[in-house]
Amino acid sequence: MNQQFSSQDGSAIVSDLVTVIVANREYLSEVDGAIGDGDHGINMAKGFAHCGRALEGRELGLAEALDELTLSLMEGIGGSMGPLYGSLFIGMANEVRGATRIDAAGFSRLLRGGLTSLQDITEAGVGDKCLMDTLIPAVEAFEQAEAAGASFQEALQRMKSAASQGRDSTRDLVARIGRASRLGERSLGVLDAGAVSCCLILERLADSITARL
Repeated sequence: MNQQFSSQDGSAIVSDLVTVIVANREYLSEVDGAIGDGDHGINMAKGFAHCGRALEGRELGLAEALDELTLSLMEGIGGSMGPLYGSLFIGMANEVRGATRIDAAGFSRLLRGGLTSLQDITEAGVGDKCLMDTLIPAVEAFEQAEAAGASFQEALQRMKSAASQGRDSTRDLVARIGRASRLGERSLGVLDAGAVSCCLILERLADSITARL
């Protein structure tokens, strides 16, 4: 198996992310409704769908497609999630700008770049009941697998596993940031919507890339 993929598949890869978020619009809002405003799915689907329309008929590189996603989310999502996800995706885009093919080491830099960019605007971390509970373990799992010599495909699988475990961990956490933090102990027992959407994105990203190796 070829252990790299073409960055020229950017439009198709980002379109896969659009598809999974739009398809889970109601589910994400349902999750959010337990301890939030119940609009996470609505807002995420709005921003991602806008990006999907912007990509129609265009064959962009991965950096450029992620730029379009960033713009759509920054302009189209209310509240905190637009800037948060926008920062994540622009950080990813900057790490692959100008690349023609991306191997496991390059993808590791993409993940770390996204996380670092996000950490520039938020101090949230693992244990705060937020998307970081999904993202940070997933990035670290991929980095550790890649450093240990695992294949690109195996590293992606480990990333997916860590993402889902991180998502599920939020059920047993008390929210320490955001609106849900006002609920205190009442935020126990339900998943965090941001952690859920982040997991959907990372899992679909891994599957989309695996299909192109």
